[in-house]
Amino acid sequence: MKFAALIHHDPKRGDVRAVFPEHRRYLRSLLEGGQLLAAGPLTDDAGALWIFEAETPEAAAAMIRADPSHAAGVFLKWKIHPLAYWSAKAAKGA
Repeated sequence: MKFAALIHHDPKRGDVRAVFPEHRRYLRSLLEGGQLLAAGPLTDDAGALWIFEAETPEAAAAMIRADPSHAAGVFLKWKIHPLAYWSAKAAKGA
């Protein structure tokens, strides 16, 4: 099942940038494992959006909690939504 997660963090925390290399490696591992479809920071520095694959909402939350940014206390909160994912790139051939 696909999910979208809106993850909020405090952009004024110095450890946001300090943990970024580990966070990026974690996201790359999800991408390489076929679990992460898209992710990126919000341009207002409020956090990030992830679109990813998980079996259940609980498994999706566990993936967020496994991020080094969560372990460092950077993530303040998140909201996970089930997603009816539609890829414009995939639909191009339809």
